[in-house]
Amino acid sequence: MTQAAAFATSLVEQFIQKIEQKTAVIGVVGLGYVGLPLAVEKAKAGFNVIGFDVQASKVEMVNQGINYIGDVVDDDLREIVERKKLRATSDYSFINEVDAVAICVPTPLDTYQQPDTSYVESSAREVAKYLHPGMLVVLESTTYPGTTEELLKPILEESGLVCGKDFFLAYSPERVDPGNKQFNTKNTPKVVGGVTPDCTKVAASMYRAVLDSDVHEVSSPAVAELEKIYENTFRHINIALANEMAILCNKMGINVWEMIDAAKTKPYGFMAFYPGPGLGGHCIPIDPFYLTWKAREYNYHTRLIELAGEINRSMPEFVTERAANLLNQDGKPLKGSTIHLLGVAYKKDIDDIRESPVLHIIDILEERGAHVVYSDPHVLSFKRHGKEYESVDLTEETLKKADLVVITTDHTAFDYDFIGRTAYAVLDTRNALKNAVKPKRYEIL
Repeated sequence: MTQAAAFATSLVEQFIQKIEQKTAVIGVVGLGYVGLPLAVEKAKAGFNVIGFDVQASKVEMVNQGINYIGDVVDDDLREIVERKKLRATSDYSFINEVDAVAICVPTPLDTYQQPDTSYVESSAREVAKYLHPGMLVVLESTTYPGTTEELLKPILEESGLVCGKDFFLAYSPERVDPGNKQFNTKNTPKVVGGVTPDCTKVAASMYRAVLDSDVHEVSSPAVAELEKIYENTFRHINIALANEMAILCNKMGINVWEMIDAAKTKPYGFMAFYPGPGLGGHCIPIDPFYLTWKAREYNYHTRLIELAGEINRSMPEFVTERAANLLNQDGKPLKGSTIHLLGVAYKKDIDDIRESPVLHIIDILEERGAHVVYSDPHVLSFKRHGKEYESVDLTEETLKKADLVVITTDHTAFDYDFIGRTAYAVLDTRNALKNAVKPKRYEIL
């Protein structure tokens, strides 16, 4: 064994020993929907954790034990902060103190539908300033295949340290499903791919010490990067198929929800996906387009992905047309009518409005002259295009004032029997009134 190989082996053993003895200090860069739950789980597992974020408000709230993420239990955060297992800072020099760091920053698309890796790049440069021998760096942000080795590795090696010899680098995609009551950060299986076998071994040892789930090792970061995009592309395409069926079923006079429920009685070869007003969140509407962008490098056009994107992006317009047609049954134009939207979050029982299709529905309705109000127990207010919106109470008075109620997010907190009894006309984009009282005018997507 060469001296360099012996040194690398020594660093692997030292790292794993720190993990087993819970003496490793773990850093998390980015304290948002992914980073904060991960930081909390690592602290609950017995590690000392330092969270890094450029937003001073988030740092202050974490250090006060104040939770701002729905998937984090308030008492869990308060307890680990009081026990000094978790602290937050905007000072990246504290990277000097950590043995491992996970990068969990946003990777949005720019105006040209191309990946914006600026947050990842800036985080990597901050980490590189304080990179030290034996340290593990894991990228968790969803991104295109090749990011870890083509972008992060060169930046980190500007420190003079060599990946796989002096420090360890891996990719492990986040799989957070906001609002999921069964699967969370702690019990969702983890995929890990390191730049070298030692990188994979080290990263996997950390996750196994934190999570109550399987840790699946793959041969490279690129495999792990692509599998995450494939997961969300699978959902993206199948939801597009369900949405296209909804459009067709509407023309044919067939209940698309009843049809899908019948199809899912088949015990093999079918997985039920349902239509809706469009796609939202930071994953499904965005992740597939990392792949379409990367595919151009190989002179390949991902036709199916892009067609699915067209269908899903068209749904807010389809919902608006359905709303206009429903109003027309009573001789009412869309212009001047009051439309009451139930829910602005992109999915049920969460407070996240990122990429919510309901925002686009609001835009279209207002452009066409409708007066829009909304109710959402999880999103009490938001700002869009410089305009402030505030949730109104869901009362008999507010429902009866509406010319049309549109159920856009099927929150559990809504009393659907009350809505069905009180509202005159309802367009149900989520089949939320399936087992509830129906109003006089009622249509489902």
